[in-house]
Amino acid sequence: MRPHGQAIRAWRLARNMSIRQVETLTGLNRGWLSRIERGEIRTTTEAKVRQVATVLDISPDLLELKEKP
Repeated sequence: MRPHGQAIRAWRLARNMSIRQVETLTGLNRGWLSRIERGEIRTTTEAKVRQVATVLDISPDLLELKEKP
């Protein structure tokens, strides 16, 4: 799955959450989360994206980078 890092960051900030808070709630490393948000990690598991989406209280589909046709 290709995560949409900018969307993750935007939703996180809209929820007034720090990367450290997301780390605590998901168990995912904050360095990894930061690299995802910056677009340095291009693919990851659907399970990890679902963890982030659950914490942000949004659909995982909103965090997936869609390919342009």
